[in-house]
Amino acid sequence: MNDWKKASLGGEAHESLEVRTADDMVEIRDPDTGDIIVRTTPRKWAAFLLGVKAGEFDHFVA
Repeated sequence: MNDWKKASLGGEAHESLEVRTADDMVEIRDPDTGDIIVRTTPRKWAAFLLGVKAGEFDHFVA
């Protein structure tokens, strides 16, 4: 996947990040600036997503 993907948030306009895979890495960028702000391995990205789904980071937005 070389195309940037934006999270779907019910069709409403929200600030969000974009994600893609490139060179066997996962890259996350700010779509407003185009700057890549995180570059990580697929394994670490998968672990992060599991944590998000489990609510591990919910206290940051409450």
